[in-house]
Amino acid sequence: MPPGTLGFRASGELDVEEYKRVLLPPLQDAVEGGGVRLLFQAGPDFERFDAATVWADVRSSVDLGIRHHGAWERFAMVTDVDWIARASQLFAWAVPGELRVFGIGDADEAKAWLADGV
Repeated sequence: MPPGTLGFRASGELDVEEYKRVLLPPLQDAVEGGGVRLLFQAGPDFERFDAATVWADVRSSVDLGIRHHGAWERFAMVTDVDWIARASQLFAWAVPGELRVFGIGDADEAKAWLADGV
């Protein structure tokens, strides 16, 4: 990932323990640092978020998203999984900062967009 950005790649099922151990700490650091430019890639082998993960995300969104709304600059969802791309676009209004959806083949473009202006 370019300097000043974060990136995660998900495959299989993302469970709550992985979410808390892998995703939350760097996101909290970025929020506290004042600027979040995040890439989340869900490849064709990504199946789902389990229910506990969705609930953990909702709870952490209050702290990381609402309380630190201004820290979120850009969020790139990179996927060819149709339901994820549609859901991302549908809920883009609720995501702090600017959200764009990119196909897997456009991951380099997503990274460049995230890094633009850093």
